[in-house]
Amino acid sequence: MAKRPVAPKTPVAKAPKVKVDRRVTEGKTRMTPSEAFVETMVAQGVKHMFGIVGSAYMDALDLFETAGIRFVSVAHEQGAGHMADGYSRVSGQHGVCIAQNGPGITNFVTATAAAFWAHSPVVVITPETGSMSLGLGGFQETDQLPIFSKITKFQAHVNNKARMAELTARAFDRAHIELGPTQLNIPRDYFYGDIECEIPKPIVIERGAGGEAALDEAAALIAKAKFPVILSGGGVIMSNGMDAAVKLAEALDAPVCNSYLHNDSFPANHRLWCGPLGYQGSKAAMKIINKADVVIALGTRLGPFGTLPQHGMDYWPKNAKIIQIDADPKMLGLVKKISVGVCGDAKAAALALVMRLKGKQLVCRSNADARMKTLAKEKAAWEKELTGWTHERDAYSVEISKNSPYMHPRQALRALEEAMPPRAMVSTDIGNICSVSNSYLRFNEPRSMFAAMSFGNCGYAFPTIIGAKLAAMDRPAIAYVGDGAWGISFNEVQTCVRENIPVTAIVFNNGQWGAEKKNHVDFYNHRYLGVSLDNQPHWANVAIAMGAEGMRIDKLEDVGPALKAACEAQKKGKTTIIEIMVTKELGDPFRRDALALPTRHLKKYKHTEIKAK
Repeated sequence: MAKRPVAPKTPVAKAPKVKVDRRVTEGKTRMTPSEAFVETMVAQGVKHMFGIVGSAYMDALDLFETAGIRFVSVAHEQGAGHMADGYSRVSGQHGVCIAQNGPGITNFVTATAAAFWAHSPVVVITPETGSMSLGLGGFQETDQLPIFSKITKFQAHVNNKARMAELTARAFDRAHIELGPTQLNIPRDYFYGDIECEIPKPIVIERGAGGEAALDEAAALIAKAKFPVILSGGGVIMSNGMDAAVKLAEALDAPVCNSYLHNDSFPANHRLWCGPLGYQGSKAAMKIINKADVVIALGTRLGPFGTLPQHGMDYWPKNAKIIQIDADPKMLGLVKKISVGVCGDAKAAALALVMRLKGKQLVCRSNADARMKTLAKEKAAWEKELTGWTHERDAYSVEISKNSPYMHPRQALRALEEAMPPRAMVSTDIGNICSVSNSYLRFNEPRSMFAAMSFGNCGYAFPTIIGAKLAAMDRPAIAYVGDGAWGISFNEVQTCVRENIPVTAIVFNNGQWGAEKKNHVDFYNHRYLGVSLDNQPHWANVAIAMGAEGMRIDKLEDVGPALKAACEAQKKGKTTIIEIMVTKELGDPFRRDALALPTRHLKKYKHTEIKAK
């Protein structure tokens, strides 16, 4: 193990301490636009911002410390956007990111799209080229509104400096109201000058349970159900509705599945929990929901990637009645044909249904014992299979791993699951091993699991868990990252060290882009191109060189102790990178449904065609 290099100490001039003032100016007052901007953020409760310093907003930046807003300086703007996402998903408050106009702003695009599909209230602040030079092709200029138009819920452009407070407040309000990211675009010269304005108070809305008739219809359908199953989604988490979901499940003795990548939407230690659906999910959950005659889709859009066939099973119940509850009316019936649509808050709707079902004769109560026996049987069978599933069983994986000195990925994932500390938060990146982890991640409280959802971008997990940690410094924070995605995001290790935000990253090192290599195996006759990562550095040593702790683990028995040691180190303010050396075997591909055996018409390419076996 390499020793951490010691940098020579150089004297640094210390800035004078600034007294924090979180009071908000009352009434119409003369101020600068920068002051209006910052005062509005204070009124909205902003305490942290993520970004890279830039001259475009420096007049406002100078006020952050006095206003009690911590500016977290990151390594890359995409990381800032993901940190804002993670922060908002844990805290339930706004996540805020800001950067230099032009290239700094375009670097926000990927993170904003991920936040869009996670319904995260992220406010993307985009200082722009000055109003008098816009359109002249000046330095760092681009048209910043069209870029974000399809991945934000609302866009505010400050077209007059006198409207700074008004439009800033609206961007923040709409992020919560619309449940997604918003953009605040500000010409850089509009931070300067004098205006007279009043700082708006935040608009807080109460979301109702839904239409009375729709809730009555849903309750009537549930009362007749013989085998009701609840699918608990992200809306349950965002509404702080886990307890309400538990009450509804217990009122019916209904098994509960987690929607895809929302393993924290129902407690895994509850007797009615089945596990997650979707890619690499729980066979128990899939077999149980397949028996449902009524599915209560609570706070979920029923996304296509979360209901596709998996493990060789087309498990979605074809003849079940579906009651879909979602706060966004555009999601109702969008993916699956529904019997009842309830436009309402998941928590409020669940409690409203519990009240409506009280005193009703419920058909499902008469066969509850048999349903519970079926649930217990399927869960036990799945746990037994997972325990015995120590390596992938396809011919390629067996051959490629038989002489490897390293552990199998599933062995590592099981060991990590068993060593996971209480109240841990885990973010998962996109990639083969991280996706397989869906079978092994279980949580008993909400706001514990974070993924890039259906945007599925690489480099998501590590910066997101940094933002999550800042929102909950008392909780262990762990990122699961493949070695390919780690090459995109490891630069934020310096952010952890510099900003004293201690987290743990588990880097699965198999020297390949595994998800895409699996497609080469299954569809392209092992013709590999662009999937090898065999020239990687010793990532644990790189972490040490960056000022963090680093461990390279190549024995299965060391995985659990390494995770426990890293989580203990977080309590001491230390970030740890655990590089786990695993075999090159691969789980099922992401999109078997979207690929086909190649067909070639030109004679010179005929040798690449593969006949179906």
